[in-house]
Amino acid sequence: MEFKLTKDNGSSGKAISLSEQVFGQAFNEPLIHQVVTAYMAAARRGTRAHLSRAEVSGGGHKPWKQKGQGRARAGSSRSPLWRGGGKTFAAEPVSYAQKVNRKMHQGAMRAIFSELVRQERLVIVEEFRLDAPKTKQLIEKLKGYGLDNVLIVTDQPDQNLYLSARNLINVDVRSLSKADPVSLVSHEKVLISVAALKKIEELLA
Repeated sequence: MEFKLTKDNGSSGKAISLSEQVFGQAFNEPLIHQVVTAYMAAARRGTRAHLSRAEVSGGGHKPWKQKGQGRARAGSSRSPLWRGGGKTFAAEPVSYAQKVNRKMHQGAMRAIFSELVRQERLVIVEEFRLDAPKTKQLIEKLKGYGLDNVLIVTDQPDQNLYLSARNLINVDVRSLSKADPVSLVSHEKVLISVAALKKIEELLA
């Protein structure tokens, strides 16, 4: 399948050939939903925790002797029944990560890129770089392409692009290794260089 490059003035450029195996797949909504959900779940920190009676400091001796005090028996001042004691059912840090094997991930990425092509949300450019980390320069360059809410995918990390985009709410810059299903589906457009596109074909073919 062929796809035309986009010039910096928004017009169409030369045509390039895309792999049908990678960019011509059917939209698999259940698979994409599962993979996106797994990525979002893995981002949860799950660090909520309480102290159990074994973890609360103090309480190492018996508060009073067993008999003869006229009070209930007590073995520790850090019992959950006491003020300052441990939690009865203490929460522990948990992992919300879900298992996604390599074939599922690759299948979801192929389906996502194919849908981006069908919906004309994938903007392919020959190269997208900045000479210096200037946010104003990036805004002007994106205006030339007619882009506002966009994910920029590069073949390798670009510090100038990253620094220029970090203060823009609807603009995100990711190197190819950091582009995940959540970032791809959460932006209106995905701007990608030809070099990054060829690497995607090699990885997902």
